Amino acid sequence: MASRSATVARSSSPNARRLGRAFFDRPTVAVARALLGAELWVVSAREARGVRLVETEAYVARDPASHAFRGPTARNRSMFLAPGTLYVYRIHQVVCANVVSRRGEAVLLRAGAPRAPLEGNPSGPGRLCRFLGIELADDGTDTITSGRIGFRPRSRPPGPVSLGPRVGVSRAEHRRLRFSLAGDPWVSRPRPPGRDSR
Repeated sequence: MASRSATVARSSSPNARRLGRAFFDRPTVAVARALLGAELWVVSAREARGVRLVETEAYVARDPASHAFRGPTARNRSMFLAPGTLYVYRIHQVVCANVVSRRGEAVLLRAGAPRAPLEGNPSGPGRLCRFLGIELADDGTDTITSGRIGFRPRSRPPGPVSLGPRVGVSRAEHRRLRFSLAGDPWVSRPRPPGRDSR
């Protein structure tokens, strides 16, 4: 059995401090920025893994690039559940994960820095899910109460944030809703060129 790092073992404890409902129940852009530097952890039967989030993308109301743009469907139903719910979907045989903020809005989890020296590359939304072991079956998971998947607050200020257009969308691709930690080597390519002045 693979050993669990001390950081992730603490994260998976029922008493560990974790991000609650109120953190996610606010404007999606604010959630996307605030998730930078936070920890995402996943516990499987074999081990627990965690990353420090370094890149996110916001999908907001009336957003033609969002899976929720045309309303609820069987595929996107998780986007209309409580804040903090995971919306997991498959595209081109790759699994990607979002966390719901307001109803019909969510933040795509794009990249993370490993919390322990483990094999794998969590740079990019598909690689991130593969590294952590997030599967299509995790769609609809409530990260506020789940013993398998959750978020912990950032342990230190995240530093400068880069802001740029989203990647891999064919609509509203010009919108600057992609956030990343400036200069972090785990941010996926192409890296956002702009620095957020806020």
